Amino acid sequence: MRKKIPSTAALMAFEAAARHESFTRAADELALTQSAICRQVAGLEDFLGVALFRRTRRGVQLTEAGMRYARQLAPRLDAIERDTLAVMAQHGSGSTIELAVVPTFATRWLMPRLADFRARHPEVQINMSTQTRPFLFDQTEFDAAIYFGEAGWPGTEAHFLMHEFPVPVCSPTLSGVHAEMEPDAIAGLPLLQQTTRPYAWRQWFEAAGVSAPRDMAGMRLELFSMLAQAAIERMGVALIPPFLIEQELRAGRLMIPCDRSFASQRAYYLIMPEHKAERRDLDAFRNWLIESATAP
Repeated sequence: MRKKIPSTAALMAFEAAARHESFTRAADELALTQSAICRQVAGLEDFLGVALFRRTRRGVQLTEAGMRYARQLAPRLDAIERDTLAVMAQHGSGSTIELAVVPTFATRWLMPRLADFRARHPEVQINMSTQTRPFLFDQTEFDAAIYFGEAGWPGTEAHFLMHEFPVPVCSPTLSGVHAEMEPDAIAGLPLLQQTTRPYAWRQWFEAAGVSAPRDMAGMRLELFSMLAQAAIERMGVALIPPFLIEQELRAGRLMIPCDRSFASQRAYYLIMPEHKAERRDLDAFRNWLIESATAP
């Protein structure tokens, strides 16, 4: 039975026109005439039996149906382009893993080690995109994810990689800072908070046996890279695992005024859908990743 799918040309014309809310700018982007965009969109509306744009004297505006269709269509066109580029890059051989990964872990831990995986498995290509929150695999094109949190996503299997052991870090020139400070002295400094680990400072002070009434106060930032830069700029003290800021520590841009740490309850996991767990490329990547995470 023939699938009821509009032409690719019509979909691309609509997606560009929807993104710009302009037939003229869509035409410029796609190297077409404005009348060609108009014809493609009108043909798509006839095919769907739904108005996607309202035509006004000032131009065009998406209808509610048009906005909904554009939101659904854009990621699917992106996925088709990504799959096409993957096939072109591999010349039809090898395999590709689409990996979601938390940003700083990707740049500071995974990337420096990934050349080793590529040397062992040159037939496997790893594409990475950043994700900081849990998601449903069946609503994305991802094959696996490296996630910091708790295991137990529905329909997946999780493989433990490592805990974090964060320590206080700051600029050596931050006012009031010196080497070998006690935890209660750290409590008197401005604290930098991480939105994805909102209780990190509270847990650190509790592990040190210190009462810190303002353990939840301070600037809130999402990523470790943001925390590190804020600490370098003398905005406060951040809790960061040393393996994510080795460069800054070696260069002296950051220091550890107190080397106390704690093992967080959450951890880094490799998460993959159960129905993809037996793929040979994912199995190879999983084994290599666990080996790398447990290496001294």
